[in-house]
Amino acid sequence: MKKLNLKAEKGIYLVIDPSDKTEDELFSILEQLFTFPLIAVQIWDHFGEKQDAVAFTNKVVNMAAAYDFPILVNNRWDLLKLSHADGIHLDSIPVNLSRIPKFAEKNHLVGLTVNNDMNLIHQADSLGFDYVSFCSVYPTSTTQHCDLVSFDSIRKAAEITALPVFLAGGIKTKHMNELHALPYSGIAIISGVMQNENPVMALQNYFNSIQKNQT
Repeated sequence: MKKLNLKAEKGIYLVIDPSDKTEDELFSILEQLFTFPLIAVQIWDHFGEKQDAVAFTNKVVNMAAAYDFPILVNNRWDLLKLSHADGIHLDSIPVNLSRIPKFAEKNHLVGLTVNNDMNLIHQADSLGFDYVSFCSVYPTSTTQHCDLVSFDSIRKAAEITALPVFLAGGIKTKHMNELHALPYSGIAIISGVMQNENPVMALQNYFNSIQKNQT
């Protein structure tokens, strides 16, 4: 199992939508994006009706084999069990979490989407999760189910947990300056890169913005 690639002070956690493009087009883009020092890559649970989720996930894992970042699935314990993914990202904590064999094994990364409720931070800590991701920092159509998160909530989280904290939802390069002072390990990006006309250039621009604010 790969760990989160947290070598830099702040970095990028990339989320991909399996059904956003044809697989040929998507994997062609990923070959280029994977050369960047990403923290992690999450495969969003948004497969097309005829897509083979296990085959798709394993192809992503194999493509990332030469790099330091892990591949995570979204919500689906069955997919984690059947694939070679490094972990799972949960949008909420399952009621029966302790009875899920894959969680009990404790040999996979587990992340959690959190909001302004600090109880979720405490739960993630006590359950042994590996990171939390705040959603949504800014309005976005990709994460319509998320409430807007206050900057105060992000600051409070850093006071009560040592877990890596990621920020997600509507984050554009123009926001990086105002986010810089917040305590976080990385930003989670999906549409800002994957729906851009030039995903490679878009990702490079995010990295440039992060580095600019760290100097």
